[in-house]
Amino acid sequence: MARSLNKVTLIGNLGADPEIRTTPSGTKLAKVSLATNRSFQDRSGERQERTEWHRVTFFGKLSDIVEQYVKKGDRLYVEGRIEYSQSEDPQGNVRYFTDIVGHELIMLGSGGGPGMGADPMEGGGFASGGGGGRGGQDSGPDLSEPDDDLPF
Repeated sequence: MARSLNKVTLIGNLGADPEIRTTPSGTKLAKVSLATNRSFQDRSGERQERTEWHRVTFFGKLSDIVEQYVKKGDRLYVEGRIEYSQSEDPQGNVRYFTDIVGHELIMLGSGGGPGMGADPMEGGGFASGGGGGRGGQDSGPDLSEPDDDLPF
């Protein structure tokens, strides 16, 4: 089977405080709503701005970090994967959802612009998921420790 990739990278601001839940099986999760903005020129040459809202879910250790340190307005860097799901509402209508399951998190600061908060290369504000999320997919090595073997 050919290899494939399902990876999302987002930088945006939280629209509300995180929602913390525990699944029936006892797994803790944190759900956040992350806003990203883009600017473009429309056909008439006028500048337009669009905001996209992303539903991001963190599990395990990352949910604990989100619960303790993240609040409405905070700027986050998130890496994760896209998951699609559907459910039926009480009237029998099928609703479709697109979610991001976050595996990596860097806290960039409180609602400020780029450059606010900790420098991710210095390990400040960085958190790496350690598995524990849905699908049992490992998020990779823990990059929060500096690598002394770098040639520069």
